[in-house]
Order: sequence, then structure tokens, then C-alpha cells
Amino acid sequence: MSLIGKKVSDFKVQAYVNGEFKEVTLEDIKGRWSLFFFYPADFTFVCPTELEDLADKYEDFQSIGCDIYSVSCDTHFVHKAWHDASDRIKKIQYAMLADPTGKLARDFDVMIEDQGIAERGDFIVNPEGEIVAYEVIAGNIGRNAEEIFRRVQASQFVAEHGDEVCPAKWKPGAETLKPSLDLVGLL
Repeated sequence: MSLIGKKVSDFKVQAYVNGEFKEVTLEDIKGRWSLFFFYPADFTFVCPTELEDLADKYEDFQSIGCDIYSVSCDTHFVHKAWHDASDRIKKIQYAMLADPTGKLARDFDVMIEDQGIAERGDFIVNPEGEIVAYEVIAGNIGRNAEEIFRRVQASQFVAEHGDEVCPAKWKPGAETLKPSLDLVGLL
């Protein structure tokens, strides 16, 4: 079953962000684009490479009005400990959401129940709180922040220009397509 168009359910979680503990709720994400970036666990192997990649791209996401929320089933205390212990994780300025009950992971359908951890899933959520794009991949494969950033840009473009679509590898300024009978079978 597809999650496209699904509204994010009401939530309230603790987060570690910019040296502080903070509560993050559904209301906090409304009105802005959001990236929910689920990963299996703190203090692991692939996860810090992904979170560092996002940290290096954070300003770009902010420049297009998109907030990043990394999410694991660890507590906010563990997020702080990881931040204090890892040079890669020290770079993070975005909110690290704590989901020890797995409520968010279940809502986004990435909970691995028998392990108590989340799959690697990234979800682009529009300002209305609806999932507009997502990817879930195997736990042993890292993701690319540049590609996720491109997908956020494409999602924003089609939200603004509903009569146009973005072809493969589209980036802002590149040609888009206007679906029509004339294009059927020609591309």
C-alpha cells in the first residue's frame, strides 16, 4: 500500500537539537516542507555516514524551506551521547527525534517489530503534513543527501506548477514536461 498522500498522524516526541532537548509535535511541521529521515540506530556503522551527509547539506535544505528531522528508536539522551562522542554527529544542526516507543516508525510504516528499530526510510512531507515522496531501502545501503535534496526540489516544483512534471535527473532550471496526448509514446 502506498503512503503517498497520507497525512502524518498527531505526534509529540523529544528531540536533541543544537545542544538542547526540545519537544517536537505535528504542529511544528505544519506550514513548512519536512524531511523525516529514519535510520536504524545511533552508534552504528552506516547511519553516521548518512547523518553527516545530511548535516553537510543542511544549509541547502534550509535555503529551500525544508526542515530535516532524523528519527531513530533511540532516546533523546542517546542522541546527545552520540553527538558528544562522534565528530560526524557533532556537525548536525537539525533535530534528532527520539522515537523509543516506535510510534513515528509505525506511522511511517518503517518499524521492524522484532528488532525494535526502524528501516532506512526518508519521507518528504509537504506543508499540509502529507507524504509526497518516500524511499525505503535495506539497512545495509546508505542514502545520498544530494538525491534527496533534488527530490525535495522536484516535489516543491510540482506542488507549485501542477500542470508540469519533472523527468528523471531533473534539477531546478531544467526543462519540465507538460503531460498531454501529444507526448504519449514520444519520449
